[in-house]
Amino acid sequence: MVRRRVPLATLALVAIGLAAGGLWWWAVLRLLLVPGETGPVEGAVAAGGWGLSLLPVHVAASSGRPGVVARHVTRASRRRRWGAGSGLS
Repeated sequence: MVRRRVPLATLALVAIGLAAGGLWWWAVLRLLLVPGETGPVEGAVAAGGWGLSLLPVHVAASSGRPGVVARHVTRASRRRRWGAGSGLS
């Protein structure tokens, strides 16, 4: 079994994401369970997290050149079967 090291930057991003998610859940649960004791910070955190969930997730990166529209073409990959004898299946 090959062990691969996870880059430190990836671990840091996962930790930040988990912390932000925990903070959002804390704010939402506090707003729901004790609404009389919550302040504007909890409301802002809950509204901000909800607003982030409305961002489109289908946005693709551009090619980097101004004025050029990125063209994404999906093609089925042909898996080569070395030594199998017959052609494509």
